[in-house]
Amino acid sequence: MVTNNGKKIYIEDLKAGYGAVEILKSIYLDILPNTVTALIGPSGCGKSTLIRCLNRMHETILEAYYSGKIVLDNVDIKKIDATVLRRRVGMVFQKPNPFPTMSIFENVASGLRINGVRDKTLIAEKVEDSLKKAALWDEVKDKLKQSGTSISGGQQQRLCIARALAVNPEVLLMDEPCSALDPISTAKIEELIHELRQHLTIVIVTHNLQQAGRVADFTLFLLMGEMIEFGPTREIFTNPKKRKTEEYITGRFG
Repeated sequence: MVTNNGKKIYIEDLKAGYGAVEILKSIYLDILPNTVTALIGPSGCGKSTLIRCLNRMHETILEAYYSGKIVLDNVDIKKIDATVLRRRVGMVFQKPNPFPTMSIFENVASGLRINGVRDKTLIAEKVEDSLKKAALWDEVKDKLKQSGTSISGGQQQRLCIARALAVNPEVLLMDEPCSALDPISTAKIEELIHELRQHLTIVIVTHNLQQAGRVADFTLFLLMGEMIEFGPTREIFTNPKKRKTEEYITGRFG
């Protein structure tokens, strides 16, 4: 679904933190449909807090709060049931987290079952389709009954992506999905991001500036919870408007 203002998500005056500690300071951001937006900045600048606010994962942490407005398809996410929201806005975490007691097949099927799908044929079709979308099917099609933790780290991360895709999300949040992976696995995830943007809106947190340059259409630079600069990735990396952005991009700090 595309909103009547052309934005999939927009954020107005977002402030967030934990207890008395403010992490994010008045963030304004438009996220367009079928684009990849990268969040960059040094450790502790608020990237993960921001991405977790987008599907209300932030509020599951003790003393967490946010104010302002986050709107998905013209509806404030506070008005959307959290379970429904997280089905629409899926998330892939930094460390692969397949369910260790479940097979590869059941890891992908779990979200479908939670959402009431009982048709075995439909579940099998969705599992295969999701594994194919995650570029994993050919590698695991003969191992579906094996544990989700029996495969390599890169494969586990793609399994987690397949699990998120199985419930047909509209947005996929990725919190440093390649930080624990080798270069070959990282390249596969990046190729996957390029393919998924045809069907999804993606927001990715990354410490790897080269990765942001390779995969993102738009980039947001955060520093100490403040929004320093946002724009098309090419402009951010080749002609930044703010001195702090240039200093970070060129490695003078961070």
